Amino acid sequence: MGIFERFRTLLHSNINDMINKAENPEKMLNQAVLEMNEQMIEAKKAVAMAIADEKKLERETSENKAQAEEWEKKAMLAVRAGRDDLAKEALVRKQEYEGYAGQLFTQWKAQKESVEKLKDNLRQLQTKIDEANRKKNILIARAKRAEAQDKINKTMSSLSGNKSAFDTFDRMSKKVDEIEARAEATKELEDATSGATLERQFAQLESTGAGADVMLEELKRKMLVDQSGSGQTGGTAQS
Repeated sequence: MGIFERFRTLLHSNINDMINKAENPEKMLNQAVLEMNEQMIEAKKAVAMAIADEKKLERETSENKAQAEEWEKKAMLAVRAGRDDLAKEALVRKQEYEGYAGQLFTQWKAQKESVEKLKDNLRQLQTKIDEANRKKNILIARAKRAEAQDKINKTMSSLSGNKSAFDTFDRMSKKVDEIEARAEATKELEDATSGATLERQFAQLESTGAGADVMLEELKRKMLVDQSGSGQTGGTAQS
């Protein structure tokens, strides 16, 4: 039963302490489950040996019972042959085998009960291994999330503690604004000194005036067409 006690100790170990002490929780948890499975293999071997012993005791018990029955038959044969002396010897041998069979039966019964308990312990241990596997997957997922969150926190902390990168962006933004303002001022100054602004204003006036002339001519043509159409309609009505 020592192997079961070691296995229980392993299963009842504080996994959270393992995670706190381990540099790699996933590696440690996988190793723990691997050790559990190895212990389970050893436990199965121990149970298999116990079952083999139980079967051997059962077989030996049956064999001794069979020998006792055989010597009883020989005693009956001797009685029928008038050989009471042989019959007595046969009965003594029968008694010996019955006594040994009784001892073996007691041992076999105790061994059978022990085997049933071992089988039950084995089933319980397998259930605990399955639970450990499920818990392992959950703990690994939690550990990974915690690790990712820790990295984010450290990154945010380093950025908040060192504002040089953000300051650089702010300075460059202001610098670009200044460059754009100077460029616009330079262009405006060039336009003012070269007379381009005045020429542009007159060009706009000419463009606006030309457009108005065109629209006026189109309106006059439309009115003439409308008048001509009205005259024709009136003449037709007088006829």
